[in-house]
Amino acid sequence: MIGGMEKPEIVSAGDWQKARDELLVSEKEATRALDALAARRRRLPMVPFTNDYTFAGPDGPATLLGLFGGLDQLLVYQFMDNGPDHYCPGCTWFTSNIPAGGLAGLAADGVAWATVSDMPLDQIEACKAEKGWTLPFVSSHGTSFAADCGAGGGFLLSAFLRDGDDIYRTYSTTQRGVDRLVFTNNMLDLTVYGRQQDWEDSPPGWPQHPTYG
Repeated sequence: MIGGMEKPEIVSAGDWQKARDELLVSEKEATRALDALAARRRRLPMVPFTNDYTFAGPDGPATLLGLFGGLDQLLVYQFMDNGPDHYCPGCTWFTSNIPAGGLAGLAADGVAWATVSDMPLDQIEACKAEKGWTLPFVSSHGTSFAADCGAGGGFLLSAFLRDGDDIYRTYSTTQRGVDRLVFTNNMLDLTVYGRQQDWEDSPPGWPQHPTYG
């Protein structure tokens, strides 16, 4: 034990490569499984979705159709509303992991992004200023958008497609489906100590703490 933390077993380069190659077999299986799931997503049916919402934005009112910004596809992350001056730590973590360059990359492939919350606009703007966020963020306060998406008081990621002025919902996910998309989480999962969160299956003595502690 070095520095008060347990460490992996030390082995020869040949033994390490053997163990790495064995893990690679499972990693390839998981990759193929994820590819198969993505193929199934591309074959999901879609459902018509109303445009009857008026969101409050920093540049004035916006419609769901307007959030597409003229592109054909739209991803919407619904940020939880936990009441005045309280910001969901999970939603904050997710949003802080969205790089500006990533949104530009989506747009280059015809996909717009919007973060939507039932929080009032002034609370959203205060949060953006505090965190330094510049991504598109509007308020659905007073609308049924969260309920119509099935988010309720929770968080949700939805994908939409438009055909002219007609809007369709093609996909949605929440909980661990959103968690797996976070850049930092994915990078930490490659390291020996992982995310160091107390729900993870780690060897005895590995550093761990509460998820949002």
